[in-house]
Amino acid sequence: MANYLPKGSTVTGEYYATELRQLKEALKTKRRGKLLHGVLLLQDNAPAHTASIATSAATECGYELLQHSPYSPDLAPSDFYLDVIEAVVEFLADQDTAFYQAATEMLQKRWTKCIDVHGDYVEK
Repeated sequence: MANYLPKGSTVTGEYYATELRQLKEALKTKRRGKLLHGVLLLQDNAPAHTASIATSAATECGYELLQHSPYSPDLAPSDFYLDVIEAVVEFLADQDTAFYQAATEMLQKRWTKCIDVHGDYVEK
């Protein structure tokens, strides 16, 4: 789900609340069953995120809001993905042929399972 505001527009609490509701609908269609297990929502302390209308919408949608520490360059979650990418690339480079062979065999088993259930959704 990706939405963009026109240039010069501002994200408000009301706009963000609408986005949270749309996210819930997207989860219902794209990730069936995940809402039953609960959704953890980690967001920064931007005014749109902490507005009462936005926090009410998050609660209404059944999301559990995780506390975000005040801004610190050392804790900025937006940079974590860079570390993850580097770690994954390094991990994959260190694997031998047997690792990729086993992964391909597991993928083949999952394909077969999907074909056997005629494309119905398989959680496990």
